Amino acid sequence: MNRLNINKKWDYSDALEATDHIILKEKYDLFINGEFVKPNSEKYFDTINPATDEIIARVAGANKKDVDFAVDSARRAFKSWSKIKAKDRGKYIFRIARMIQERAKEFAVIESMDGGKPIRESRDIDIPLAANHFFYYAGWADKIEYAFPNKTPKPLGVAGQIIPWNFPLLMAAWKIAPAIACGNTVVLKPAETTSLTALKLAEIIQESGLPKGVVNIVTGAGQTGAEIVNHPDVNKIAFTGSTAVGKLIERSLAGIEKKTTLELGGKGANIIFEDAAIDQAVEGIINAIFLNQGHVCCAGSRLFIQESIVNTVIEKLKDRMSSLVVGDPLDKNTDIGAINSKEQLATINKYIQIGKQEGGEIYQSKCNIPKKGNWCPPTLFLNVSQSHAIVQEEIFGPVLTIQTFRTINEVIEKANNTPFGLSAGVWTEKGSKIFKLTQALNAGVVWANTYNKFDPASPFGGFKESGIGREGGLHGLKAYLKFE
Repeated sequence: MNRLNINKKWDYSDALEATDHIILKEKYDLFINGEFVKPNSEKYFDTINPATDEIIARVAGANKKDVDFAVDSARRAFKSWSKIKAKDRGKYIFRIARMIQERAKEFAVIESMDGGKPIRESRDIDIPLAANHFFYYAGWADKIEYAFPNKTPKPLGVAGQIIPWNFPLLMAAWKIAPAIACGNTVVLKPAETTSLTALKLAEIIQESGLPKGVVNIVTGAGQTGAEIVNHPDVNKIAFTGSTAVGKLIERSLAGIEKKTTLELGGKGANIIFEDAAIDQAVEGIINAIFLNQGHVCCAGSRLFIQESIVNTVIEKLKDRMSSLVVGDPLDKNTDIGAINSKEQLATINKYIQIGKQEGGEIYQSKCNIPKKGNWCPPTLFLNVSQSHAIVQEEIFGPVLTIQTFRTINEVIEKANNTPFGLSAGVWTEKGSKIFKLTQALNAGVVWANTYNKFDPASPFGGFKESGIGREGGLHGLKAYLKFE
């Protein structure tokens, strides 16, 4: 019998997802008071496919008057939405969840076209999780009083919500579902580079019969978001994005009675002990850093390997990286898609150069990079220390730094030596180590023998410069309520 050559790289036939079933307009207006309306600014911007550099559609850019209109619509809708029967609120939210499921294939394709992520991730992670968040909070809508016994929960009013470009539909669901389940109304601003699935969600909201003004979606750049944050008639700000912008929001709201949740950057530690199931851990490393091209706030971008197994893990990791397919996001074989924008690609390349200049040993898997679009091969840095910029600062791309450790106390100290505190992973067969690490690591989420597992019932958020507050689960409800 011939032995299988494990180093052979398999050749896969193209398996492109069809696009003829999706419906996209050439131009998208703002969604305010249940209708699509032209922007007062009369300005539109291009949304571009990062894999092809082609323009997909033009999207409205909202100015201050547009934001005022959206907030006013949300305020008027709040008067009735906050008073309707809670079970009726749940029915609307449940209907939205079902409609997302029914159009899941269309949403997945648009998400990959607009954001660059592989279709397998959009299809199997983003869209199902988005629907599940609406399902989950639909169930809570008429049970909120039981969630907080001996208290009288009341909705806050108008929630201003700003979401990032890495998980556009999922982040919209994270924000909208708990807010409206609690009886609030919403003004949401998607990221400028990935607005399309939020606008398709607006179509579903319109078709679902949700009362006008309960959810308003305004598109635009940073200034549009600033208008929402600083609007005097917005009662709550929910922001997911960079730590730098989160700090600006905190400063602008200092001394103002406006509830805030901030889910910001991260520099997650992924810790591999010598007693771990190494092959399983290697798959976990790949998932932790290369999911969505590394465009994940909780990415396991710092790998710590116990010294006794470092050579074995790195050899297996490099071998596994060599099998990753970089290319067309709509190809079902693709593991790593396009970098979201040219600006983000420039940032990633800047950090790669810094890593080289600081003396790091770089390894990049050999892969065919398409001529058009924004691409970065999977990248490792060896021989780095705690003081390296690529170890301390969030890169938000497919770049992994590797360090070693000997003892559990050493790795705890190294893992916590960062301004961030969002996530971590622990790989070991010893439950005692897992319990010790979950207590000692300054991270809002610690995964054990897995990574990047999400559930609507589980709270998510960070410490230190990774944010304030939690989203998901009961914690996600509490963020949209006041107690009398």
